[in-house]
Amino acid sequence: MNEVYVSTDVEADGPIPGPNSMLSFASAAYTADKTLVATFETNLVLLPGAAGDPKTMAWWEGQPAAWAACRKDLQEPADVMPKYVAWLKALPGKPVFVGYPASYDFMFVYWYLIRFAGESPFSHSALDIKSYAMAVLGTGFRETSKKRMPAAWFDKLPHTHVALDDAKEQGALFCNILAARNAAARELGSTVP
Repeated sequence: MNEVYVSTDVEADGPIPGPNSMLSFASAAYTADKTLVATFETNLVLLPGAAGDPKTMAWWEGQPAAWAACRKDLQEPADVMPKYVAWLKALPGKPVFVGYPASYDFMFVYWYLIRFAGESPFSHSALDIKSYAMAVLGTGFRETSKKRMPAAWFDKLPHTHVALDDAKEQGALFCNILAARNAAARELGSTVP
């Protein structure tokens, strides 16, 4: 079965799920050739007993448009996460979670999937765009930043801290890195899967 790269962005009110809530998340599902096959987005009701982290909430004060976007049309996680599982299972390939940074976004999505849907179609793994870029560029992890990546890797897509915008932007970035890696492998005469 082919893989579908599910670029996912999370907006949250703190650093960890449980004590803090996922405010919104969105996924943009891409095939390796950068075809956007489907999207999923939702804004979530806060977890009972959870509270916003003061540092994170101070950051949100500087993002009024993004805050307003993630606080409208709120849905219960118990209703949304099973729908997200069904959406993932309906994709035309095996879903691979892709994030920037995957460690943060996947932590929230996985926790919510297990807590509210009882399963994760991603299993327990995620692909980190920065780590993949590090391998392709042959650079150290700390020196691998968007500022140091080739301009050709970036499409003219907005990064607004609205989950779907950021998921699309980061998914296109991943597909462009994948294409660059495959092109370099072909030049070297390697077999590209």
